[in-house]
Amino acid sequence: MYKQERYTATDRMGDLICDNYTMLFVMSRFGIMPGFGEKTIEEVCHKNNVHTQTFLAVVNMLISGKQDPDTEASLICLVQYLHNSHSHFLDIRLPAIRKKLLKTLGQPLDGISKAVIRFYDEYVEQVQNHMSYEEETVFPYVRSLLQGDQSGDYCIRVFCQQHDSIEAKLSELKNILIKYYPTGNPHELNNVLFDIFACAQDLASHNYIEDNLFVPMISKMEGKGFTGACGESKNKHRQDQVSAKKELSKREEEIIAEVAKGLTNKEIAEKLFISVHTVMTHRKNIAGKLQIHSPSGLTIYAILNNLVELDDVKK
Repeated sequence: MYKQERYTATDRMGDLICDNYTMLFVMSRFGIMPGFGEKTIEEVCHKNNVHTQTFLAVVNMLISGKQDPDTEASLICLVQYLHNSHSHFLDIRLPAIRKKLLKTLGQPLDGISKAVIRFYDEYVEQVQNHMSYEEETVFPYVRSLLQGDQSGDYCIRVFCQQHDSIEAKLSELKNILIKYYPTGNPHELNNVLFDIFACAQDLASHNYIEDNLFVPMISKMEGKGFTGACGESKNKHRQDQVSAKKELSKREEEIIAEVAKGLTNKEIAEKLFISVHTVMTHRKNIAGKLQIHSPSGLTIYAILNNLVELDDVKK
């Protein structure tokens, strides 16, 4: 079936969802449930008290990757959509993946399994902090703007400066499980990997809407004409990940082992008789080669590649 790049209010909701099944998540976050028969997008949105143009702005941007300048989205409706997205990730999606991870890793958890779960829990905490900041700071600021209050020093530029890519850590987990984790049941591991990939893609879509629809709308209200900084930050992050060499040096393996033991950069430098700057350079090179940036991720790598004994790993 031919897939449209842009949908209009008169297109049938059923056609949109059947052609783009991932829009089921978008639909549910707007509070729209299945069972709409042959109704148009406008009719379904009207029945569910959803601003039609906002719904279209989100789905068309996710499908085509471009913003439709003729679509007038509602900031109030968009904030509610983003709030519902937060609830979906924190209350449903991420706990479900953790439960499936635990089942895949088996009970009782061994040392490497505990490291994987710890890594995942750190990731979830990062997502929670990110979304709590939006709920407690950004959304109230937007609501005050809508009421005509632009007092104080806060602006959307501050949000973009703090809008770190929360997909990066989940990508690390994917890389670790795919490349390094030996499992007795590949079917179960592949199953949870599929969920992790889908969640990462969904989370990236969520951030894309924030960066390219939400932020520009607020910037326009502020009258500052500020756009694009969030995207530039992510592009730089991706560029920083590129590395031509893949094999680790002996020194890099030593540093990974010390990181797994819980040593700080200063402690590693003193133990290996090198400077802190040299340790930091090695860690940057390690991150580029392995695409693993966090201490917990390096700990998992160190255990799986016999660079450190389990008893030496920081608990």
